[in-house]
Amino acid sequence: MTPQSDEDEVWRQIVASFNDTAERDSADQPWPDSENLPAEPTRRVVKPPEGEPGEDDDLPRDGADDSTGEGSEDEEAEEGHFVPPPPPPLPKLDLVTKLAWVALFGGPAYLLVAAMASWHMEGWALFTAVAAFIGGFVALVVRMGDGPPNDSGWDDGAVL
Repeated sequence: MTPQSDEDEVWRQIVASFNDTAERDSADQPWPDSENLPAEPTRRVVKPPEGEPGEDDDLPRDGADDSTGEGSEDEEAEEGHFVPPPPPPLPKLDLVTKLAWVALFGGPAYLLVAAMASWHMEGWALFTAVAAFIGGFVALVVRMGDGPPNDSGWDDGAVL
């Protein structure tokens, strides 16, 4: 027999058994002991009984008197809680940048409102709106700057 005929026979067996159901029960399959997980003991959280409000408010709650030997649930919840620092303030914009943003969004907004309201638009109004959009875009791109930031110091790392 050639290797090709062996592959053909294996392929015929695969195709013939494609729609067959599994006859073996999963209980018959051996399960390796290395795959078994150790049983973990169940954890029980005991809450102290709630008394009258203000009864023990002056006592510190540090979890030292818990009968389980663990901290309270509030301490566990606060332990993994991350509160990010407040974000830095937004940079102050100069008048030219503000006007560029207004022109960038104002031109198309005017055209959209005028088209939805079916206003008759003169040629100079269309030209002004389109020119404002293009001018605002160009102004923002030109003022963007592509150099390193001024506060990077004398050692700005590798420059390629």
